[in-house]
Amino acid sequence: MRRTLIASVLLLSTAVPAFAEDAAKAAPASTASTKAASAKPAGAKPAGAGPTTENAKTLYAIGLVMSQNLGPLKLSAAELASVQEGLTDGVLGRTPKIDMAVYGPKLQEFAKSRIGASASGEKKAGAAFVAKEAAEPGAVKQPSGFVYKETKAGTGAIPKATDKVKVHYRGTLTDGTPFDSSIERGEPVTFPLNGVIPCWTQGLQLMKEGGKARLVCPSDLAYGDEGRSPKIKGGATLVFDVELISIEK
Repeated sequence: MRRTLIASVLLLSTAVPAFAEDAAKAAPASTASTKAASAKPAGAKPAGAGPTTENAKTLYAIGLVMSQNLGPLKLSAAELASVQEGLTDGVLGRTPKIDMAVYGPKLQEFAKSRIGASASGEKKAGAAFVAKEAAEPGAVKQPSGFVYKETKAGTGAIPKATDKVKVHYRGTLTDGTPFDSSIERGEPVTFPLNGVIPCWTQGLQLMKEGGKARLVCPSDLAYGDEGRSPKIKGGATLVFDVELISIEK
């Protein structure tokens, strides 16, 4: 099951301290600390230089993982500095500068607000793309909003939502950038049809075994305002070329 971005943001406060103490020690110091230590220590690594030891590279990877969760919030440099300050204070056991009983409950609303603002532009562009795709010969816009276009007629049975199906697929963004492909992996996937995004659940019930189709999925039938960081932005419309190989018994 996929973990939502909001849940990921909220979990950072409990997940980070377990492994990030060394990383926090290397984080930017507060303004007061910077003034007190204006001289660089001997042998200090130049700004922008990459990690050189295995331990440093592993710690750097922690930062990259965190960035995937925080990236959709579109934090400014000043906002990111505040996050770094809170991380440093929390991991090193310093006295918090704010009351978590007051600001902790605000995290979810903050995340929702930022995610929604970021997704609005994607949704607008996606709506125009859906309209364009719906006008293509053979394409049909379904009542729920996705576009279905059969590219090869099947001859077998039609799956029900409760069936398990085996498929090959290729997923792309509206600009053609691929983000996932069982075809490239060289192995089809099998899953319960009612356990995937609504666009797939509905779209594959229009197909017959052996058939192929193109699904254009608005965000509300795909991954919503949250998306799937880092490849799929919040509010993104997605395109899937799907082959229904078989209905599994």
